[in-house]
Amino acid sequence: MSVKTPSIPSFTMIEVENLTKRFGSKTAVDHLSFSVKKGEVLGFLGPNGAGKSTTMRMVTGFLPPTSGSIKICGISVIQKPTEAKKRIGYLPESAPLYNDMTVTGFLNFGAEIRGLSGAAKREAVEKAIETCFLQGVARQSIDTLSKGYRHRTCLAQSLLHDPEVLILDEPTDGLDPNQKHEVRQLIRRLGENKAILFSTHILEEVEAACTRAVIVDRGKIVVDGTPQELIEKSGTGSLTDLFREVTTRDTEPAPEEEEAA
Repeated sequence: MSVKTPSIPSFTMIEVENLTKRFGSKTAVDHLSFSVKKGEVLGFLGPNGAGKSTTMRMVTGFLPPTSGSIKICGISVIQKPTEAKKRIGYLPESAPLYNDMTVTGFLNFGAEIRGLSGAAKREAVEKAIETCFLQGVARQSIDTLSKGYRHRTCLAQSLLHDPEVLILDEPTDGLDPNQKHEVRQLIRRLGENKAILFSTHILEEVEAACTRAVIVDRGKIVVDGTPQELIEKSGTGSLTDLFREVTTRDTEPAPEEEEAA
């Protein structure tokens, strides 16, 4: 008689409900709701200006929402921001670096900001360097690094405190094909025991790095599913065709402009 192995529960690490952000009369994010479980890599796709970065900034507590709720590991980002942020690793778009520091010096600095010291700090920095394949440039000044290594250094700082949740805004933007492949592989590997939310407008990243993806247009989710489900929804087997079908192009007027015409 065979013994059935109990399944490992999958915990919801990111919970977003009815998230809305308005800037004056403009609604950048419009009642978004989604969740990400441990072991999931959720791709957040959409054209430029769809509200991806604004959503990321609200999820990380950098930008307050107009309305709605955000929870990280069950902790409200709005009510308990400090506690929630301890569980987040954040790679913002165009993440800042200190060019006069070495890679190791920058990561030591980041670890100290997060309250790490002594052996814990040393181990955290060594692990981040190893995870992001920075061993060969660890002692180099940041201003001498290629764009790919600068990107990896930024990613390494987000991993120093071994966060349960990773928020990555356009993590492969501006990288060459080899560098993109390396970062996507790293995201998939990290996603095995974390919850990852990353924004992109590069459709090939859905199949390369995601376990699930949503497409956002004008602040609203218009498609949600696994990579295979999205391909099937296209009707043609092309994510590009689906993307073009459900999103608005720059040449199309906004709804209020259509009404006024």
